[in-house]
Amino acid sequence: MITYLIIDDEHIAHDIIKGYCDMLPNLEFKANCYDAIEALDYLSKHKVDLIFLDLNMPKLKGFEFLKTLSFPPKVIVTTAYSEFAIEGYELNVVDYLLKPFSFERFLSAVNKVTTSNTNTVKKETNTNLKPEEKHIFLKQNNSHIQVDLDTILFVEASGNYTKVVTTNDTITIREKISDTIQLLPNNNFLQVHKSFAVAKKHIKSIEGNRIYIQQHTIPIGKLFKTNVNQLFK
Repeated sequence: MITYLIIDDEHIAHDIIKGYCDMLPNLEFKANCYDAIEALDYLSKHKVDLIFLDLNMPKLKGFEFLKTLSFPPKVIVTTAYSEFAIEGYELNVVDYLLKPFSFERFLSAVNKVTTSNTNTVKKETNTNLKPEEKHIFLKQNNSHIQVDLDTILFVEASGNYTKVVTTNDTITIREKISDTIQLLPNNNFLQVHKSFAVAKKHIKSIEGNRIYIQQHTIPIGKLFKTNVNQLFK
């Protein structure tokens, strides 16, 4: 579960963002803040995983506020001003949403938070380390399907679409494979062909220029042979 805080001086922006978040069961609302000073006070007493941050606010601007945080949460910028995007990426902002933004664009930003979350392993006395479940949402036709990352076997380019093949079914989404791969954690998935990326944990065997995953055979492209060879080191 990802806890979040909305920081924006416009009430309608809070309504739109919270409305989008309410459609995603992995997001948990914590508070509305209407300026950065109010947000600083909240964060001094509470912790959140994610901030939706507006930039042009009274008292203290969004990036000025962000620079005051010693250990900031993940940040998705929501603003009407595109000229500050470069500065945002220098501050390790996860994504930069230009108002007005669609739910699909919003979902893409949230997926980046989900897959880049590094705080997914907790250590307790006399217990084994256990990663929390990770998942992403994929849009298929008019539905948004929640997919457990651990169930994904591989992804395959198919024209203007990408097939996400899981242990249970195949989900076809209208995305380029390059964009789909960006949603997947680098340490768990490996691109092995211009049209294929595979989940390392599901590889059964590698023979010549073929990878075998369950009943599937995945080709290895010449340009990606080096990637595959890294598995043997």
